[in-house]
Amino acid sequence: MKKMALFVFNGDPMCFIHVLLNALDMNAKGVSVKIIIEGSATKLLSELDKAENPLNKLWIKVKNAGLIEGACRACANKMKTIPAAEAQGIMLLDDMSGHPGITGYQDDGFEIITF
Repeated sequence: MKKMALFVFNGDPMCFIHVLLNALDMNAKGVSVKIIIEGSATKLLSELDKAENPLNKLWIKVKNAGLIEGACRACANKMKTIPAAEAQGIMLLDDMSGHPGITGYQDDGFEIITF
C-alpha cells in the first residue's frame, strides 16, 4: 500500500484546503494518508472546528476519516492553539526537539509532501 505523509506548514486557508482535498482523494484511492499540521498552519486549529468556517465541513470529513496524525506541539504553543488541538482530540507531536520529525515517517515507508 502506498503511504503519504502530508506536512502542512502554510497557514493560508487557500493552501490548507488543498491538503484536505488531496488527503481525502488519496484515501479514497486506497493510499494510507497522514496529515501533520506544522508551522503557521497550527494557527488554523482554533478556527477549523467552527461551523461558520468555510473549511469546517472538509475538516470534519478528514478528521472523521482518521487522516489527521497530529499537530506540532512547539508551533501550536507559539500560535497559542494547544487548547484548540486538545479540545478536538488532535495529538500533539514533539519527537524532534518539540516538533514532529520527518525521518520517522520516511523510515515507516511514507513519501513526504510539504505544503
